[in-house]
Amino acid sequence: MSASPNIDIDYVANLARLALTPEEKATYARQLGDVLAYIEKLKGADVTGVEPTAHAFDVCNVWADDVPEPALPVEEVLRNAPAARDNMISVPKVVE
Repeated sequence: MSASPNIDIDYVANLARLALTPEEKATYARQLGDVLAYIEKLKGADVTGVEPTAHAFDVCNVWADDVPEPALPVEEVLRNAPAARDNMISVPKVVE
């Protein structure tokens, strides 16, 4: 398979926030072209009578019922916290 001539690898790299060397651009353009060519090949598969699905098996909720229980003591919660202040978990500031 070969790369599709209309793949704008610079645009794709920018979307992915990647800085690529010219060699990487050539490699990834070829690989992306191969993937897209395979997808085109899959479009030819006869799926008559096949129900659309997102999973091979039925997916069902396997969690336990949501039953209210007493809260954990603050000391127990804070025991695994990386840092604590005034009975609260302290985390690094993430707002610029």
